[in-house]
Amino acid sequence: MSHLVELSHATKRFVKAGGGTHTAVSDITMTVDPGEFVAVVGPTGCGKSTTLSLVSGLEPPSEGTVQVNGAPVHGIPDGVGYMFQADAMLPWRNVLANVAAGPMWRGVHKSEARAKAMDWIDRVGLAGFEKSYMHQLSGGMRKRVALAQTLVNEPKILLMDEPFSALDVQTRALMQNELLDLWSGTGTAVIFVTHDLEEAIALADRVVVMTASPARIKDDFRINLPRPRNVEELRLTPEFIETYSKIWQSLSSEVETARAQGASRVA
Repeated sequence: MSHLVELSHATKRFVKAGGGTHTAVSDITMTVDPGEFVAVVGPTGCGKSTTLSLVSGLEPPSEGTVQVNGAPVHGIPDGVGYMFQADAMLPWRNVLANVAAGPMWRGVHKSEARAKAMDWIDRVGLAGFEKSYMHQLSGGMRKRVALAQTLVNEPKILLMDEPFSALDVQTRALMQNELLDLWSGTGTAVIFVTHDLEEAIALADRVVVMTASPARIKDDFRINLPRPRNVEELRLTPEFIETYSKIWQSLSSEVETARAQGASRVA
């Protein structure tokens, strides 16, 4: 069976400003299937986001291969949506114009694009705010716009780079539940990068643990928690706590290694 996303021994090196190279990720081999939600965790700065850049085609691998839908990635593949940590909306456009922009850039007629945008604005709970501008919205509302802006294009693969990290705890939990509701049953594959292990477990079918820099895959855990999930209630269950403890045993040593690396660079 062919996988929707397949990285095989992928390594990415960057040229450093002072000369030499920095290896961000090394010998990464992982697969993601349609409809699968995979969370990637690892120490801060280890190279998690670089993995998304390889899948999205924003960066080519230095070694190894990256395939999407059975084809090598050269440039941005069709059917990929990317939700960044920072908002990617245009501040001079209102909510409706921002959400409709993607379909219009893909050649959809303006009236159809606006109709699709209104549908997704309603789905993310922002009906009545379609004429609002970004500065008029709360952080959580802007994240809802970003979700609508990404999902209106009906991606087969959704790449998410710590999209909720700037939100307060309560708003983050609301957005996590919102994401699960919108994703459920779509068949979209999600690769979700986060530094928050609780978030990873609450959302994902699998949690991939990366090592300290340069990032390699250390472990790949299957999350056997039932769906549908309410992330706040799920965190209180013995099954969640047991799963967290098991994965933290793998992740914690990498966090300590990263801290030691950082201390040695400062010294």
